[in-house]
Amino acid sequence: MRTYDFAPLYRSTIGFDRMLSMLDQPGGVESSAPSYPPYNIERIGENAYRISVAVAGFSQADLSIEAKENRLTIRGARQPKEETSEVLYLGIAARAFERSFQLADHVAVEGASLDNGLLHVELVRELPEAMKPRAIPITSPSTLLEATPAQIAA
Repeated sequence: MRTYDFAPLYRSTIGFDRMLSMLDQPGGVESSAPSYPPYNIERIGENAYRISVAVAGFSQADLSIEAKENRLTIRGARQPKEETSEVLYLGIAARAFERSFQLADHVAVEGASLDNGLLHVELVRELPEAMKPRAIPITSPSTLLEATPAQIAA
């Protein structure tokens, strides 16, 4: 049994309370998440991510993607079709699924594509200008007295 103590992180982080509370929940993240279908999460750039979900046997019409607030939900349900042959062994899973991902603040879905049985969902992190780092000039009291009101406001 693996248990982690996140108490030190509460002391050194600000604004991540919701994320730490999710990780600290009984049962953990792994036991509450379904294992089908398998997926990868990749970082493909400084502010770009990709979720790849294995959806062999599903067509574009069988899949739906919904982004609502900070949750991305991918659903798949195959449409019934008439069988023209007798299946002797059924090894490719074709059951319906729903897979949800909790997105961080300011992460938006950019697009999705289906390629060789993999559904790729492109995500981008878009920070508002107010949240981007900015340089703060350091002034001394003597430079404030010499500065004009326009220079102080800038």
